[in-house]
Amino acid sequence: MILTNDTARLALTAACFAAYGVTCFLPWLRTRRKRAAMAAAGDAAGWIVAYASQTGNGEELAQQTAATLRLAGIGVRVIELGDVTAAALQGAERALFIASTYGEGDAPDGGAAFAGKLMTRPLPLPRLHYGVLALGDSSYAHFCGFGRALDAWLSAQGAQPLFPRVEVDRGATADLAPWRQHLSHLAGTSDAPDWEAPAFTPWRLAERRLMNPGSAGGAVFHIELEPVAGALPAWQSGDLVQVAPPAQPDRPREYSIASVPGDGRVHLLVRLHQHADGSAGIASGWLCGEAAVGEPVPLRLRQHRRFRLEGNAARPLILIGNGSGLAGLRGHLRARAAAGQGRNWLLFGERQRAHDLHYGDELATWQEQGRLERLDLAFSRDGGERMYVQDLLPPAAGTLRAWIADGAAIYVCGSLEGMAGGVDRALREILGDGTVDALATEGRYRRDVY
Repeated sequence: MILTNDTARLALTAACFAAYGVTCFLPWLRTRRKRAAMAAAGDAAGWIVAYASQTGNGEELAQQTAATLRLAGIGVRVIELGDVTAAALQGAERALFIASTYGEGDAPDGGAAFAGKLMTRPLPLPRLHYGVLALGDSSYAHFCGFGRALDAWLSAQGAQPLFPRVEVDRGATADLAPWRQHLSHLAGTSDAPDWEAPAFTPWRLAERRLMNPGSAGGAVFHIELEPVAGALPAWQSGDLVQVAPPAQPDRPREYSIASVPGDGRVHLLVRLHQHADGSAGIASGWLCGEAAVGEPVPLRLRQHRRFRLEGNAARPLILIGNGSGLAGLRGHLRARAAAGQGRNWLLFGERQRAHDLHYGDELATWQEQGRLERLDLAFSRDGGERMYVQDLLPPAAGTLRAWIADGAAIYVCGSLEGMAGGVDRALREILGDGTVDALATEGRYRRDVY
C-alpha cells in the first residue's frame, strides 16, 4: 500500500505518541511491581516504622528508631509512608510513624500519596497499636500539622495509641527525649543506640558578597565557608548544611549547598529574612551581616537523599527554581559541568533582571560552553504582566514532553508558597497526573522547597 504524505505524517505522529506512552508507562509499571512485591514480602514483619520526610531528617530518625527495636530482637520493616498500603496497615499490629510537616500543615512529598489515597477515606484499623513522632517548625501557624492530622486519622480508624504523640520543633534534641524513652520502654532495654547527630564543627566564614544591590526584594548574599581545621569533607550536589547561630544553637538552620567539593569550599546563597517589625532572622541575620568575615561558624553537613542526583546522574536534567532556591540547582549544574554533561535545562524566576539574575555570568559561560542547553528566565517586577517561573512551562510544553520522553528528571528548588505549587500544577496540566505521579515514584521528580 502506498501512503500519501498526510497519511505518513499521521502514522508517524501516532507512532511517536505511542512510543512516548510506553516510555512513561514501563518504568512506572516496573516500579509498582517491585514495591508491591516488597510490601507483600514485608507484611510478616513484626513492626512497621514508616516515615514521611522531605530533607532526610525523618528518614534518619526512622532508621534510628528501627535500630533501637532491633536491639531487643524485634522484627522491624522501615518503609516510606507513601509506600504503605491499606492491606499492610490493616494487617499490622504495631506501627511507629515519623511524620514531617511541609509548609503550612502539608504532607511532605514522601507522604503525599498516603495522605491523598488513604487518609481521605475510612479504613478500619482495630488491631493496630501505634505511635507518632511529629516533626515541625513552630514558626509556622500549623506546627506539626501533618503529624497531628495523621495521629487524628489513625485514632478515628480505631487504632490505639501506644503513647501520646511526641512533637519536635526544628530538630531540638530535648524534644526527642520522650520518643527515646517510649522506645526504650517498648524494647525493654535502656541500652539504646546513640542518637546524637554529628557534632557541629567550626568553619571559617571565608567570603560574603551581596548578589543583588538595588533589588526591590530582600538582600541575597553569596557566602563561602571552609573548615577551620582538617580536610574538606565530602558531600554530593543536592546536600544541605546545618548552621547553628550563637543566639539559638539548639535550633539549627538548613541551607542548600550551592557548590561541589571540587570548588574547595561550601557555597551558600542566603536571603536576609526580615520580620514584620523590621528585625532580621536569627540565622540569616547572623550569616548575612552580624558574623564577621574570618569568624568561625558552627556547621555540619547533612545528606539530602531525596534531592541528590544518584540514579538521575546520567539523565537529562530539567532544573526549576526561584530566588535563593538557585543554590541547590547551581550545585547540580556545577556537578554536571565537572562531569562534562551538557543536557541541562534551567528555568529560573526572580524579581528584576538587572539586579536578581544571580550567577548570571556563570550561567552565560555554561551556555557558551554547551554545559547549559537551555535557559528560560522570568522576572516578575520588570514591568508589564507579571511572569513567574511556572509561567515559563506552558509555552515550552512541547519541549518539556520531548525531554521527559528522552528520560529527563525534574528538580525543583525554592519557595513552597506560590512557586512549588504553581510548578506542580503546570507540570500536571502539560504531562498529566499519571505521568507526574510516575515520575515521582521513579525518583525523576524531586523537590527541595521551603
